[in-house]
Amino acid sequence: MANAAWEKKADNPVLLDVSSTSDITDYFLVCSANSTRGVKTIVDNIENTLEEAGEKIIGIEGYSDGNWVLIDSADVVAHVFYEPSRKFYDIESLWIDAPRVKTSFKDEIQKKPESFREIQAAD
Repeated sequence: MANAAWEKKADNPVLLDVSSTSDITDYFLVCSANSTRGVKTIVDNIENTLEEAGEKIIGIEGYSDGNWVLIDSADVVAHVFYEPSRKFYDIESLWIDAPRVKTSFKDEIQKKPESFREIQAAD
């Protein structure tokens, strides 16, 4: 799920291991986009990726508004926010003691160009 979100340019994806404190799920994925359209694009890619992998989706809530979409796939629950909503609800602070799981794309975040000009300069 995290890689599917990252593929569609999710901002600041964080994977929280809540297995020791939650009876509902093992992991929370929290990420955001800078528009509701971006949120829906991320959600669509997560949904398609799970379906292709044969993973069950229990439910998707909040898709029509695109401000905070929750994707429940049992072991992982993804929270995809429109950035202002992410800041407002700040659910990561509710799980401040949950370990953050290192993801394979974290190194890529550091390499990600800041702007289109940096991409042009690299060429």
